[in-house]
Amino acid sequence: MSEQMMEGKVVVVTGSGRGIGREIALQMARNGARVVVNDVGVTVTGEAGDEDPAQEVVDLIRSEGGEAIVNRDSVSEWTSANRIVEAALDSFGRIDSVVNNAGILRDRIFHQMTPEDFEEVIRVHLFGSFNVSRAAATHFRAQQSGSFVHMTSTSGLVGNVGQANYAAAKLGIAGLSKSIALDMSRYGIRSNCISPFAWSRMVGSIPADDPAQAARVEKIKSMTPESIAALAVFLGSDAASTVNGQIFTMRRNETFLMSQPRPARSLHRSEGWTAQTMASHMLPALAPSFVPLDVSATIFGWDPV
Repeated sequence: MSEQMMEGKVVVVTGSGRGIGREIALQMARNGARVVVNDVGVTVTGEAGDEDPAQEVVDLIRSEGGEAIVNRDSVSEWTSANRIVEAALDSFGRIDSVVNNAGILRDRIFHQMTPEDFEEVIRVHLFGSFNVSRAAATHFRAQQSGSFVHMTSTSGLVGNVGQANYAAAKLGIAGLSKSIALDMSRYGIRSNCISPFAWSRMVGSIPADDPAQAARVEKIKSMTPESIAALAVFLGSDAASTVNGQIFTMRRNETFLMSQPRPARSLHRSEGWTAQTMASHMLPALAPSFVPLDVSATIFGWDPV
């Protein structure tokens, strides 16, 4: 058997009943981790469903000789998110890694987005990542070790149409991850992000209203989550002990280290600035360096290999 990079560790994977989360839970277990498989069993948009995907994943892990338990608590509320971490402690006596993967989609063009559409997506993705991470952080600090792996998206890092709620949440998660890394690195705790490209129920819900969008969706169908899960295992393991506060994109066999905002150009005016001098001086000087209104598909426009 190959080296088991998570041997002896306990991992919580949220939203792990289907798609990317399912593969992460399976690979964590195959690498020696004891896994809390968390999934509330809702639809892509967050409505109640009648399936129990978490139990299916746990049954598969156990059939392969691994250890796993089911947890069906929601990440979106503080009390229930704490129960997810408590489930790991009650069943396995510790917690070593959290993978914040749970999410929903409610895509709308901005002028049609309702407050409910915005809040629910933010609550599951961003509040959920905070809630579970904060619940685990106390235990990580006490044991002077632990790792967080958060799922961000190029919808937030680059941009996408019709996803103001999702993009805001995912860019917020990148900021959350960096703040956790800055605050907790002194305690031996790491926090990193993955921006995944893979076919999932959420991707399958993206409207393909024009030929270009339909072609993009077809490309994504060919991207399975194995490499993304492998990256999550690596980032959760001691082999990644020097990796902290970073953002990775995984696209089939391609791995990218993403840039993070830093000053691009600067201007100094000794007499200060007015609105008029900004128009006459600042604008022509900085405009060539403006970031274009790209979408994710523009930046990653080639076929995955």
